[in-house]
Amino acid sequence: MGRLAAGLVMFSALIVSVGCEPQDGRPGLWLGGDVSAIPADWSFSRAYKEIAVQVATPYLLPHSVTVWCSEVDGELYIAASSPDSKNWPGWVRDDPDVRLKIDIKIYEVTLEELTDADVIRPVQMAYAEKYELSEPLSADATAVRYWLVTPRAG
Repeated sequence: MGRLAAGLVMFSALIVSVGCEPQDGRPGLWLGGDVSAIPADWSFSRAYKEIAVQVATPYLLPHSVTVWCSEVDGELYIAASSPDSKNWPGWVRDDPDVRLKIDIKIYEVTLEELTDADVIRPVQMAYAEKYELSEPLSADATAVRYWLVTPRAG
């Protein structure tokens, strides 16, 4: 086997061994699963402590991470703590079309960043209740950033 072929095999093995999906605090690449229709009500997400989000990057490879989620009145929200210390929230700002994985289903959605404190407050309370936090996650955009999960346009 030539050096180039051996290098490609090793690179492929590295990608496979690292895994495509995120796990715990380790990021991943592609999320696998069947693409499902967007539900009218996301209340089923209450049963899941972590979900995965896959975002587009400037490097042509997707980036996926696990995140917490909360549901308020049938709407789904995700959040990033310390968003300025992570790359993926900035990539979402550049391209809000993402893939979510909940259990084995993939949802192709758009994330809409929340900026109104009156909208954020019930989401914070839902996070505090779901994750048994002593106080709600901060509304300070440098501490926590929140997004509403919406269907993709078109």
